[in-house]
Amino acid sequence: MSVQENVQVVKDFFAAMGSGDKEGLLALCADDIEWIVPGEDWSLAGTHRGHAGLRAFLQKASETMETSFPEPPEYVAQGDRVMVVGFATGRIKATNRTFEDDWVFAITVRKGKVAKIREYVDTQALARASTTRSGTR
Repeated sequence: MSVQENVQVVKDFFAAMGSGDKEGLLALCADDIEWIVPGEDWSLAGTHRGHAGLRAFLQKASETMETSFPEPPEYVAQGDRVMVVGFATGRIKATNRTFEDDWVFAITVRKGKVAKIREYVDTQALARASTTRSGTR
């Protein structure tokens, strides 16, 4: 696939994610997708594999937080890799605290499907929003 086609796959992926179209999102993902969220002591951190792992991850994310993307992200691509740079705002449901998050997704596209995502987020902002004023989570 061309670089432009890979970018379009990733744009379609983000559009499906933004609209809550889980089936459309899964259709854009390889069966063996791997989504990595680095970090510890955060419920969404870890490696999520395959469609079942992705479904569980998306469900947990929707139960944990609300997120919006006030500006369209920037896409930078080379070969099968697409870097997506963006900004999000949101709220952690358990604490009702808000956050602002500058993020980067490093995405690998294989045969027209999203095959691997490594997500880099502002873990400090998310940790602060996940902590109650008394310091507990």
